[in-house]
Amino acid sequence: MSAQEETITQHSDHLTVSGGTPASSLGRFSWAMFDFANQPYYTLITTFIFAPYFASGFIGDAVRGQELWGYTQSMAGLVIALGSPILGAIADQTGARKPWLAFFSLVFAAAISCLWFAMPGAPEGAFFIMGAVVVAAFSMEFAIVFNNAMLPAIVPEKKMGRLSGFGWGIGYVGGLIALFIVLLLMVANEETGKTLAGLTPILGLDPALHEADRFTGPMTGLWFLLFILPLLLFTPDAPRTRMKLADAARKGLAQLGHTLSSLGRFRNIALFLISRMVYYDGLAAIFAFGGIYAAGTFGWRIETLAIFGIVLSVFAAIGAFIGGRLDDAIGSKRTIVISVTGLVLSVLLAVSITRDEIFFVIAVPPVEPGGAPFSSLAEQVYLVSGILIGVFGGPAQAASRTLLARLAPASMMTEFFGLYSLSGKATSFIAPFAIAVATGIYESQRAGLAVIIGFLLVGLLGLLFVREERSAAL
Repeated sequence: MSAQEETITQHSDHLTVSGGTPASSLGRFSWAMFDFANQPYYTLITTFIFAPYFASGFIGDAVRGQELWGYTQSMAGLVIALGSPILGAIADQTGARKPWLAFFSLVFAAAISCLWFAMPGAPEGAFFIMGAVVVAAFSMEFAIVFNNAMLPAIVPEKKMGRLSGFGWGIGYVGGLIALFIVLLLMVANEETGKTLAGLTPILGLDPALHEADRFTGPMTGLWFLLFILPLLLFTPDAPRTRMKLADAARKGLAQLGHTLSSLGRFRNIALFLISRMVYYDGLAAIFAFGGIYAAGTFGWRIETLAIFGIVLSVFAAIGAFIGGRLDDAIGSKRTIVISVTGLVLSVLLAVSITRDEIFFVIAVPPVEPGGAPFSSLAEQVYLVSGILIGVFGGPAQAASRTLLARLAPASMMTEFFGLYSLSGKATSFIAPFAIAVATGIYESQRAGLAVIIGFLLVGLLGLLFVREERSAAL
């Protein structure tokens, strides 16, 4: 197939990637529902509810807990880095992506449900829960590889940014709904025994045993399985080949090796993947450790963390929707540059805050124990930094997915999305590891969080040299 035939095919008044089956409106919406399905994992588990509970409640020591969570995320990142491009290469040979997506979805749901057993104080030891978190993390990421690879085949090229941004946007809506469910129906005040809505917690969840925090695990698994059903039912998939899995594995690995050895031919894509690898690690670390930092610094409990998450999710959804349109209007690269620059400033603001200090040098009245949520100036400024992170984080992620879809050869799309996942995780074990080490050495959560800024800046610098143009296949 020639480069011209391979890259694009003319379809009346728009362009779509060759080999694709442009989906109906229902098919496109169903594809976007994958983000709605997976966002509660990031919202409830890795950011606002379970991760802070892991550090402060399950482990019982915010500094030691942040350190162990860093090592857990580091191990998950290593598995993802090794596995994602290999699976992507194999899937390009077998054709259909949905069977792979369904398999890893089931593994994810089983692993994440095990978080229910994370009793306060880690009476059974931390390693079982840390292992469940690792399995859930790499299963989710592998499922995302196959979902992302479907994007350029189901929508015209000029509308990929809008669909990708829409997916991220409704994803944040999903996370927002999940947070409301937790806050209004599950989390009870230890004194009154009632939720914020004045109700008895559903399922009789006991606040003294942190059962609401722990139930976010099985809740997230069930949510994910339910809301990926539209994608499995209504979004068109590439036809499955007759190739045996063993043959597909050999051919896929050979093709992957050829691609890696020929990355010199894909210098522009390689530069983007490397840049994205670095800034995405910083972005992932923000969401992984922001809630932990807030819980340790201000003593926030699940109610305040849930409110914080709701506010951030609202602004993240707005940012993602706007970012999707901005992507199609000014291009993916420019959208990412603006977003990552905003993230650098936002994290710098967050790091400048302690219980009794803002902007590094301005002393403020300390947070009062048992005070109303966000009643102190330090908490209010931290909330502002979180809102800014939400606004810029959505477009940075959505536009990154779109940019690769605009750069990669159509016949190698899943393979490159495997490398894309690798670029999001190849050093993701380094970022949490660096945060864990800095936290342990300085015995300071603040020192650990400051590491994130360096990752964002280095990734942003590399991105400036990327050209937004599609590469020809080998």
